[in-house]
Amino acid sequence: MPEMAMTWEDAVRWCMSEPSMKELARAAYFDDPVVAAQRYHESAEFDAVCSMIPRKAGRALDLGAGNGILSYALAREGWSVTAVEPDPSALVGAAAIRALAESTGTPIDVVEAFGEAIPLSAAGYDLVVARQVLHHAHDLPAFCREMARLSREGATVLSLRDHVVSGPQQLEPFLRAHPLHHLYGGENAFTLAGYRAAIEGAGLTIDRELISFQSVVNYDPMTPSEIRDRLAKIFGPFSPVVRLALSPVPFGVVARVAASLDRRPGRLVSFLCHKHGPLPQAGEGLIS
Repeated sequence: MPEMAMTWEDAVRWCMSEPSMKELARAAYFDDPVVAAQRYHESAEFDAVCSMIPRKAGRALDLGAGNGILSYALAREGWSVTAVEPDPSALVGAAAIRALAESTGTPIDVVEAFGEAIPLSAAGYDLVVARQVLHHAHDLPAFCREMARLSREGATVLSLRDHVVSGPQQLEPFLRAHPLHHLYGGENAFTLAGYRAAIEGAGLTIDRELISFQSVVNYDPMTPSEIRDRLAKIFGPFSPVVRLALSPVPFGVVARVAASLDRRPGRLVSFLCHKHGPLPQAGEGLIS
């Protein structure tokens, strides 16, 4: 195992090269860029995302776009996509998105910036999405204000797959258990109350709050059978949840019950929101 601090790119590269991390790398879409992007476009997660966004494609903003898998998937569905990503990396950042766009002939505009201060005017996007991003925010309220500022009235705003802790006492156990945090030190998590306050304080209305196993958007690429195995590890092999999972009831019922009982450090949450009210003031450092 590496003994010195790494960048995020270094950590991902190590994950890709380490045989014991091969499945994690693939599940996180860190394999071949084009293959990974195409696989995400066909994934159960993106199918769930499509069920929550407008059917009529318009202008989409992908915040913290990483290697561009979500930007690519949205563009494939007809959206005019702007990807915002602060890391210039050719593996996990802005250069990777540009290479993916060029190699697949997919139009994606790329802006290199942090989510707390995006150098775009209030452009009125129809869809704003942040996948696995809010928990990395240096200033969560400021990040959410930017999401609101750049969305038009009535726009759909999605935050996907963010880590949750019940309180400060859960943060350290979560960070110790995270498979890559010890390499680059970039992980974090907030409470549900913290996410809600930042989102609603920015002038966004939360329409749906999806916790852990409550939605495939959180647990994909795990299958229902893999979820049942995971539940046995979380709650114990003879717990009521596991007994319910082995019964004939629909998996959706099992998932809702499991989500209501899940208190693990780092469990996931996704929010479906919409924009209302007057536009927030532009943040400092923005180019109008």
